[in-house]
Amino acid sequence: MKKKTFLKSCITATLLTLASTSVFASNGLIAIITPSHDNPFFKAGAEGADAKAKELGYDTLVASHDGDVNKQNQLIETAIARQAKAVILDNADADASIGSLERLKKAGIPAFLYDREINKTGIAISQIVSNNFQGAQLGGEKFAELMGNGGEYVELVGPESDTNAQVRSEGFHDILDNFPEFKMVARQSANWSQTEAFSRMESILQANPNIKGVITGNDSMALGAEAALQAAGRKDVFIVGFDGLDYARDSILKGSNIKATIMQPAYAQAQRVAEQADLYIRTGTTGLPEKQLMDCVLIDASNAKHLSNFALKQ
Repeated sequence: MKKKTFLKSCITATLLTLASTSVFASNGLIAIITPSHDNPFFKAGAEGADAKAKELGYDTLVASHDGDVNKQNQLIETAIARQAKAVILDNADADASIGSLERLKKAGIPAFLYDREINKTGIAISQIVSNNFQGAQLGGEKFAELMGNGGEYVELVGPESDTNAQVRSEGFHDILDNFPEFKMVARQSANWSQTEAFSRMESILQANPNIKGVITGNDSMALGAEAALQAAGRKDVFIVGFDGLDYARDSILKGSNIKATIMQPAYAQAQRVAEQADLYIRTGTTGLPEKQLMDCVLIDASNAKHLSNFALKQ
């Protein structure tokens, strides 16, 4: 009887050990470093990468560099010190991030970028970004439709050093510059900031009271511009943004100043980069080119009700 009881106890202990190993074993650490989660776009990306990495069996370290290259460098040094299996990064600067990524490569830690490219190849395994030029062309086409017979308009851009800001502006103008009846009376950077966009729009509106439309490089600036226009009682000025924030969706559905935005698939993009990190860790290759594009989607009154957390849901 005692022998059977002992054998049963051993089997139970073994099963518990195996279950514990199955539940708690980790494939290693993946560091996920993004801009501030105060911006819903960056938060969605961080959440998407974190959820997929955990699903694939990794521990995660999720942190924000807040757009500060020095803080980003410190976080990358932390990832190196903790012997991370990979770093997933939405970088702080296309040029200034190169040095820290080269340190990662030297340390034997693969880097996987999404949302923002860097101005160098060969030091990251993947750079998965939205097709910003294609998306901006969609925005430009919608903006041209809303401008109708022409008039004056304003452009608010992101930081001049930001690759995405440059590419989106180029995509807008690839369409809008074909219409001589459209006159751009102001083009200013609001650094992706809602607060800065509000103050820029206030000043621009005072100097250019006849503007008909505003096109912006992201939705945070669109929301800032909208607030300034509403404070001035200007319901007649329309806005086209970029990103696909739920806040922009709500404005579209209310019939407010924002009439359209361009959705970037932030959550799906971040999940894809986590999948590629896992594949590379396991096999030493992704089987894909370093630079990869994901197309954007126009969101307007026809489909805004289906937009939720940077995805179209039926």
